[in-house]
Formats: sequence, C-alpha cells, structure tokens
Amino acid sequence: MASPRPNTMGASKETLHKSNSDPVRRHHRVHTRSRGSPVSKCFLTLDGYNYVIVASPPEKKKDALEEASVPPPPTSKNGQLSKQGSLTILRRSNSRGVSGRGSRHPSQADNDTIDILHDSLPAVDTPDSCEKAALRLRTLLRHLQDGEVSASILQQNLQYAADVLDSIYLDEAKRHMGDEEDELSEVEPDAVPQEVREWLASTFTRQLSTNRRKTDEKPRFRSVANAIRAGIFVERIYRRLSSATFLQLPPEVTRILKSVDDWHFDVWRLQDTSNNTPLRCMAYELLNRYGLLHKFKMPPATLETFLTQVEAGYCKYKNPYHNNVHAADVLQTMHYMLSQTGLMNWLNDVEILATLMAALIHDFEHTGTTNNFHVMSGSETAILYNDRAVLENHHICAAFRLLRAEEHNVLINLSREEYREFRTLVIEMVLATDMSSHFQQIKAMKSMLSLPDTSLDKAKSLSLVLHCCDISHPSKSWALHERWTTQLLEEFFRQGDKERELGLPYSPLCDRNNTLVAESQIGFIDFIVDPSLGVCGDLLDKVAALSAPPSTPTISEEPQNEPGGPIKRPVRPGGVVGTEVRRPWQDCLAANKSRWKERAMKDAELRAAMALKNEKVNGDTGDEETHEDTIKEEDEKEKDIEVSNQLSFGTEQDSSNNCGSRGGFIKPDTLMCVTSLQ
Repeated sequence: MASPRPNTMGASKETLHKSNSDPVRRHHRVHTRSRGSPVSKCFLTLDGYNYVIVASPPEKKKDALEEASVPPPPTSKNGQLSKQGSLTILRRSNSRGVSGRGSRHPSQADNDTIDILHDSLPAVDTPDSCEKAALRLRTLLRHLQDGEVSASILQQNLQYAADVLDSIYLDEAKRHMGDEEDELSEVEPDAVPQEVREWLASTFTRQLSTNRRKTDEKPRFRSVANAIRAGIFVERIYRRLSSATFLQLPPEVTRILKSVDDWHFDVWRLQDTSNNTPLRCMAYELLNRYGLLHKFKMPPATLETFLTQVEAGYCKYKNPYHNNVHAADVLQTMHYMLSQTGLMNWLNDVEILATLMAALIHDFEHTGTTNNFHVMSGSETAILYNDRAVLENHHICAAFRLLRAEEHNVLINLSREEYREFRTLVIEMVLATDMSSHFQQIKAMKSMLSLPDTSLDKAKSLSLVLHCCDISHPSKSWALHERWTTQLLEEFFRQGDKERELGLPYSPLCDRNNTLVAESQIGFIDFIVDPSLGVCGDLLDKVAALSAPPSTPTISEEPQNEPGGPIKRPVRPGGVVGTEVRRPWQDCLAANKSRWKERAMKDAELRAAMALKNEKVNGDTGDEETHEDTIKEEDEKEKDIEVSNQLSFGTEQDSSNNCGSRGGFIKPDTLMCVTSLQ
C-alpha cells in the first residue's frame, strides 16, 4: 500500500472532532512502514497530542502486534476485516507537552478507541472489575474534556464504578469485624490444585476438611404447597406420634409444659412436679415438639439414657445455680427464641438440633466455680485447656465424650456431613458463652447488622442468642429473677470460702461479708443484659424480615410429621408483628431495675445508721478493753444485719445440697466487668 501523502492528511482531518487547535500551530510528520508491511502508519502532532493514523488493507488479518494494540473496527466480524479496509486513529500525549497539559509515561498512553458503552463488563465482585472500572473512569475523564460523552453513557459507567466500590466496602467491612478470615479465600481457584487447597484448609485453618453443607441464607417459598408444608406446631400430633414408642410424661408435667411458649415460664414448678428431673422432661418435650426424634430416628432407649446422664452431670457438683434447673431454664428460653420470633424458619433441621443441643449441654458438669478460679488455683482442668475458656471447653468435651458411647449416641443416624455440621455449630455456640468474649461478641454483631447486605452469619447469630438466653433471668418476672439472684449468691459465697481456704484473694461478689447485691444487679442490667438483648432483638428483627414468606396461606388440616421427613414449622409465629419481633424482656428489665434501686437506697440507709451507731460507741466508751469488746460485738451484729438485708427475704442455704438446689443468675466473670465499670 502506498504511503499517504501530505495532501491526504486533509481528508483524515474530518475524523478528528473538537481538536480545539489553531490551524497555524498544526505540525505533522509522516512515517511509513516498509513496503512488505501489511499495515501503514502516519504520525500527526496536533495541539500537544501525537495522533497515530493506522491504515489496514482489505481482506487481511492483523498480525499479533497489531491485534494487541489496535482493536477491530466496528464493522469487523469474527476477527475478519471488512472488504473496505479500516482506518484507526490513536491519540497519545506529547512527551514535551503544551502549557497547561501534564506529560504522562508512554506506558499509560490514552486510547480513544475504547468502547465505553458496548464493552462487556465483569461482575462487580471479581478481581478484574477494579481495573475495568478505573480504565473506564479515565476514559470518561478524557472524553469529558472534549465534550464527547452523553449523559446516559456517563450514568452507566459511574453506576458500575459505584457498584465496584460498594462491593469492596462490604468485603473490607466483613474482614474487620474482629473475626478471623479464611486466608485461603484470597487464593485464586486455579492457583493451586484442589487436593493442595484441601490440605492447606485442613492443616493451617479452622476450616473443615470436608465441605460443610451450604444452606440458603434466605428460605424460598416457591409455591403455596411448600408454604403449607412448612406448617404450624400442633402438639397433639406430636404426642400421638410419640405415645407408642417414646417415654411418657406424668399428666401434671404435661399440663405445665403446655405453657412452655411463655417468656415467663416457671421452671421451678416443673422441677417440683417432675421429681427433680426438669431437664430430662424439657429436653424430651422440645425434641419431640420440633419433630427431631422422628427426623433423625433417635432410638427411644438411647435417648432416655442420654438425657438421664446429662441431668446427672449437671448434679455432679451439687451447685446452687449451675445445675439441671438452670439448664432447663436456658433450654426453654432458647425454645422461645426459636418458635416465637420466627428464628426457626431461618434454620435447617440440623441447625435446629444443634441449637437445642447446645442449650442442653452448655454448662454440663459445671464445677460451681469460675474460669478465673480454675486459673488462679491451677486446677487440672485449667492445665488441660491452657487457661483458655476452661469450663466451656470442658462442657463440650464431656458432652461429646458421652455421645461417643453406643448406649448414649442419639446421633447415630446422622450422616457424616450432618454430624460435622452439627458438631461445628455446637462447639462455636458453647464457646461463645464464655463471658470474657462478651464485648467482642456484641461489637461483632453490631458491625454485622450495620452492613447493607442481607447476609448474616448463622453460627455467630445463634451464638449470640444462646449467650443472651444464658444471662436472661434479669429480664424475667421479679419472682423468678429474685430467686435466681439469691441462689447465685450462695454459689458465689461458696467459691469465696474456697478462696479463703486456699489463701487466694476474693473474687468479686464472693465475700459473704462485703457484697453489694443491689448495686451489682443494677450494673449488670445496665451494662450487660439490656444492651445484649437490644442487639439480639435487632438481630431477630432482621432474621424475621429475611425468613418471612410472601404470603400466609390458610391451613385447613393438621400437618403430619413423618419419620425422616421435614420439620413442620409455623408460617407466622405469634411473637412476630409484621417484620418486628415482640420484646417481652424490655418491661421486665425496667421493672426489676427499679426494684433494685429501691433496695439499694434501703441498704445505703442501713449502712449509714450502723456507721453512726459505731461512732457513738467509740465516743462514749472510756475503758479501752470494754471499747474493743463493744466494737467487736457491734461489728458482728452489723455483718449479720447487712447480709440479711442484702438478701432481703432472708437467704437460706440448701442443707440438702442435692442437684435440685435452686440456681443462680450470671457468671462472676461478667460481674467482674460490671464491678470495674462501677
């Protein structure tokens, strides 16, 4: 092809729109490739820019170099040039530049042939999206300088860039929520073989070596039939199914368990009517009510022995608080969260089983002392678990060791994948009951709820719910809360007695003679319980919005639970209004806090009166010996009166010390935080 002549440059000037250059200042230089080259180029310097005009002959394919640097013209098809040939114009900045224009490196040369409207765009969450968005923004900037961009093209490309930035923000927010990220997620799928990737995951991360079954975060009700299949609870159906093969509950126990859906359920009545087996009765009732006995084909005799052994484990140390009554109370509260807030509609069958089982064994074989006591006393349990979540690790280990025995293994019919999913969730939930991780847990959940997307981490969400159930008794009725508080104090005082014998300093609230009960309860409600249940309520609101079906069908007949079939669930729980969950704990927290404030004022008045009495005794006594005896006598009376008033209704120790001793309310690890805040 003949080299273009200077007079042909005028014809090509028509393709250069808005050059904004003075004709007098135009300069051009022509460079022609060798005669054997299929492509010819010429260079034009115009107003501070170097323009490259590339002419290609018809019926020719571009060489590799040109294919990499020159995009095909719009009329090309399947990589073939049109018969008319093509003329491509490239613009590059002048290295010397013009006044007001900065020079750029040749490797960053502008390419005006980029199609900012029709080029395919990668997904916003892929690695290529950032580079593509940046390239388009630079191209838009250059076109805006020349006034060549329409509003629609500008809007389309800016929207894509905004979506890319939003995706990056979500990834970074999730990475900085205080949780460990799987570093292998940063590795490209093709970077290493699958076998190597699995080895890395199983060896150097906490990720399971077997793929955990993925579950939909958002239930999909594809038809009215599926919504009806979800069903509602019908207690008599479950009882009818279980009457032939499973254990029978006494009529009085059955009558009490009819109110198990109540937030203020009285677990003490259940303990009295069940012959001191409240946990066994509660666990059987709920496993049967949720259809888990049939779904996972639990052998009746095995279930009976397992529940009996679990209850015996809670009675092992005869604790006033951390016993089988407390475990039954937490299990019932977890049932309320599942059934009355719609939480169960968000979970699959294995997750429901794991949630109930975690509540069942969360304090299994509790020693009645705190983690700090184990660490300070150098117990064998603390040495075994390296001073980290000592009791929580023991609860999990002892429970799964029990499940390994053939006569106690109620999970025998779970598949390998189901068992791994079950065990992983139970471990994470029980470890989260360690009070030392309380504030980190609340902070992480607040960060998760603040994200604009609709995804929630199920394991962390269920862990928070169990943690709130474990410390929920200040949010129950005053009669229940006051009784729990009294029994917990006795457990604290017993630990204080052991610390005194071992020569250890008293833990907070463990000194029988110097404990401010009312003030500690006020701080516990203000700094721990109220904020925790507030975050939990926000979480349940979001879950209710995610799991709400599009419509509520009318169910004309009772659903039937079949062995191995899906669990029947309520389409619209009674505790949900719209997408908001009722929060019965709010009024109780306010009322109980008000009562503790009244008691704190009375205790303060009593202490002031005793101090005034001591001053009078010190001023009126002249005999030194009589003075010392009087002070000693008054101090002893003061301690007796102070303890009596702190417990208000006269705390009495349970002389029988059996496993039915009345339980307590919180773990001292939490109260240590409250004490420091006060």
